[in-house]
Amino acid sequence: MADTKLDIAFWDYDRTRPLVDGTVKIDGVDGKFHSAPIVTEIFRGMIADGSFDVSELGFTYFLRTFKNGESPFVAIPVFPNRAFRHSAIFINKASGIETPQDLNGKTIGELALYGHDAGIMPKGMLMHEFGFKPETCKWVIGGLDWPLKPIDFVPHTHSANVQVTDIAKGKELGAMLEAGEIDALISADVPKCMLEHSPKVGRLFPNFREVESDYYKHTGIFPIMHTVVVRRDLLAKHPELSQFIYKGFCDAKKTAQEKYKHGLIFNSMGTMFPWFSQLVEEDLAVLGEDWWPYGIEANRKSIDAVLRYHHEQGITDRLFKIEDIFLPEFLTT
Repeated sequence: MADTKLDIAFWDYDRTRPLVDGTVKIDGVDGKFHSAPIVTEIFRGMIADGSFDVSELGFTYFLRTFKNGESPFVAIPVFPNRAFRHSAIFINKASGIETPQDLNGKTIGELALYGHDAGIMPKGMLMHEFGFKPETCKWVIGGLDWPLKPIDFVPHTHSANVQVTDIAKGKELGAMLEAGEIDALISADVPKCMLEHSPKVGRLFPNFREVESDYYKHTGIFPIMHTVVVRRDLLAKHPELSQFIYKGFCDAKKTAQEKYKHGLIFNSMGTMFPWFSQLVEEDLAVLGEDWWPYGIEANRKSIDAVLRYHHEQGITDRLFKIEDIFLPEFLTT
């Protein structure tokens, strides 16, 4: 029987590269792999254009495709993008923001849309741990330091009592932060003024690595940004593909992990970063041997947090459960 031809899209990650270069094969699949310089263009291709059969999707983009409790896509518990996000909160140093509580009442910029994946998690963390109230703030949504296509392929939902406006034409959030036109910025990407070490800007948590490590230790949450989804109509015809796809992504990630562990023998000479081996060992000490887990059980706290924060922030009109978004055969993974 011939392999099923599938168009599969994701960004250029070390944990997916073995699929692209052929090191890892997906059983029963003749895959054509796609990517894009900006990951939201992959999301657009899946949601708006129907270009792919299997695709990485930002969790918030996926949840916004649900109508009347159902999405045209079904998730498998593969999480190609995850990141601690205390480091994603930037401030203008003249804004008077010294503590997380000082964000209340401020004007805050956010990249792309209110509740982008790197905005959901820090807002939720700030609300639960520091008493942050998004409804007290003015929110400005837009591009960072470059032109950004409008995110017009998913609903822009938020709580009714939250004030959200689009950025003025010709403006960029990075420049507005440095100029003090906004007090703070939440962004998946680092603004140019930070990369250029402007003295006018900084992070809310300057010691973010220590703070994020402590956050993981007391919550067990390694924040998930993106998952992998499959077209529901495809699985109706070929239900066996879900397991093959899941195993392929798992094998590719395992290949990348083994490469890093093997590299410790040779002091990680394959990278250009001094002390990289020490970083790998430190991450293993905090996060465990499988420091980037796929499957449900190892990620239950992180998935529950994503779903809860979406509902609390008015992005989804219901509190989704894990069973609502993942195929039943993966609930025990």
